[in-house]
Amino acid sequence: MTDLVIINPTAHAQIYQGLSNGYAAFEPPIWAGMLSLAMKYQGFDVELVDCEGLSIGYEDAARLVKDCRPKLVCIPVYGQQPSASTQNMYGASLTCSAIKDLCPDIPVLLIGGHISALPEQTLLEERADFVCQGEGVHTLSGLLQSDMTRTDHLKKVPGLWFKDEFGLVQHTAQAPMIPMKEMELVLPGVDYDALPMDKYRAHNWHCYDGMTDRSGYASIYTSLGCPFSCSFCCINAPFGANKFRYWSPEFIVNKIDKLVEKHGIRNLKIADEMFVLRDDHFLEICKLLAQRDYKLNIWAYSRIDTIKDRHLEALKAAGVNWLGLGIESISKKVRDDVIKGRFSDDKITQVVKKIQGAGINVAGNFIFGLPEDDFDSMKLNLDYCMSLELDMANLYSAMAYPGSQLHRSALQDGFELPDSWLGYSQHSFECKPLSTNYIDSSQVLAFRDKAWQAFHTDPAYLARMEAKFGAEVGQHLREMTQYVLPRKNAAPTLQQEFSYPHFNSADYLIPNTK
Repeated sequence: MTDLVIINPTAHAQIYQGLSNGYAAFEPPIWAGMLSLAMKYQGFDVELVDCEGLSIGYEDAARLVKDCRPKLVCIPVYGQQPSASTQNMYGASLTCSAIKDLCPDIPVLLIGGHISALPEQTLLEERADFVCQGEGVHTLSGLLQSDMTRTDHLKKVPGLWFKDEFGLVQHTAQAPMIPMKEMELVLPGVDYDALPMDKYRAHNWHCYDGMTDRSGYASIYTSLGCPFSCSFCCINAPFGANKFRYWSPEFIVNKIDKLVEKHGIRNLKIADEMFVLRDDHFLEICKLLAQRDYKLNIWAYSRIDTIKDRHLEALKAAGVNWLGLGIESISKKVRDDVIKGRFSDDKITQVVKKIQGAGINVAGNFIFGLPEDDFDSMKLNLDYCMSLELDMANLYSAMAYPGSQLHRSALQDGFELPDSWLGYSQHSFECKPLSTNYIDSSQVLAFRDKAWQAFHTDPAYLARMEAKFGAEVGQHLREMTQYVLPRKNAAPTLQQEFSYPHFNSADYLIPNTK
């Protein structure tokens, strides 16, 4: 009898709509893979099923569970980025229900960032038998070693929420955070060998320099958590504290060795919330990778105020060809309100130019609709974004993700939140961002979508991309911008329009298929 089946659920088409066909990435599920390998190291018999990678639906996943007859099913709810956990509740919920319909006697545990943020609500709303608050390793192993039919046993499992024999909600104290010195023993890596590694593909922009091959792709954590306290971020929900822990550089590079040698990986995403942070950590990884000369195509995250001139040569030598920078807003007032970095627009410009000067492409992240945003600040933000001559821009609507201070404040102040978990997806039909103190959410979403089109159809941007990466990338961008996301909750027109010589937002309509 199998001890554990871990299922990574899928809702790729609903989350990304038409962008799921050829534009969005397919990534190996890191947390599902880490939990799988952790439990195998503890001696349990584990089956890992990536529904997204294998392109199988909820009923198929349930049939696999029925065939295995495991002691426990675990459904991790994480996304391609740390803040993308909530949107994956859609697929997790349907997967859980399908399993309980077919195998009502097999217990199901939900685990993940969203679950840790809303454990009681999840237990009450979903058909899962258990939910985990915390990182999950100790909760998972504790369940597997217990009699899950006995309340007295369940009360000894850390980080567990469940209903007792009377139907009352019970929970235990959250498991202690894994100490950094124990990371390699407790979380010994990702179970890549159990995943369909030939099925994954990199983000389209990650491979602008070589658009023909987005395969040979993997993602990896070199660290967990983040020491910063940006109010819009929910990255630390599973950990319960703003902590930064990391595996040793030798441990990480050994894992990358195996990805390259065994799975043919060439495109690599370092999924850490903040890779460029601790010099003794990431610079040593860079040094070890440079010695191997794998010719990897890597992208990773940094902040404007953590990247230094002395870092750039080492990053490039390691194969880091893209850095994602969390700029968010050019408005100091807007940034200060969400506790996001104390840096000037001059500093941002200098950092972007220096990174690009080192041969590293820059992907800038911007958020429209933070609490202190109005139309003027959002327009200023877009103008600045377009002036930076970025290689790619992620333009987001502000979202009050569960586990963030923004979510807690929204509940306290009575701001309207999405009416479904898919509503927290930036690209879904149901997307419903947060209203600001001055603009309602439908206007924020409409502005964001029009801003995205304005940036990506800018002739100056297209000319730069073609000069840098070739005509194929320019054609790819023109084809991508032909697709316009249908939206349920976006205003068809803006109260305050904006225009550029190549783009008039008043002429751009967001399709609504209510």
